[in-house]
Amino acid sequence: ETTKLLGDRLNIYQIHSATPETGVLEDHRVLEALGALRDRGVIVGLTTSGAPQAHTLRRAMDIEVGGEALFGVCQVTWNLLETSVGPAAQDAHDAGLGVIIKEAVANGRLTERGDVPVALGQLDNTPDAVALAAALAQPWSDVVLSGATTAEQLLSNLAAFSVDPAVIAQVPPMNEDPDRYWGKRSGFAWT
Repeated sequence: ETTKLLGDRLNIYQIHSATPETGVLEDHRVLEALGALRDRGVIVGLTTSGAPQAHTLRRAMDIEVGGEALFGVCQVTWNLLETSVGPAAQDAHDAGLGVIIKEAVANGRLTERGDVPVALGQLDNTPDAVALAAALAQPWSDVVLSGATTAEQLLSNLAAFSVDPAVIAQVPPMNEDPDRYWGKRSGFAWT
């Protein structure tokens, strides 16, 4: 359906929320269909989610269809509160996959309206700008999604490009246990 709608304008096709529970990475029919899409020149990607996202990413990196790696891009959750995917994302980047960071402001927790530690808001920048700058500073990060929904949020997010790298070095460690982070995230109301 997507290729019928977009034709040759489709550059990247990502499967959403690939988790062990979905079984998508074990479904050979799906993998073969994705391989056919890849063979037509479309970059095939996946988004990871949940505490085992590093495991899922590593599993995806091992999948070959027709003797070639299937995935060319991945979208991972990384932020100052949830950093566990970092080493796997570095390995993906080193293997040639594009790496997209989603949820860099932790679904609003790393913004002025969130529950960020006070120290993040005391770095002469908005918390979201510091959080996005930290994501942009990851050596394996190719794209960082902002998630802004208003013009004001977008302008605040864009300030990430002006955050001095020395400020990022001042950010205190704040990463949470992945199970705790994802448990808290699952309780958020989605609109």
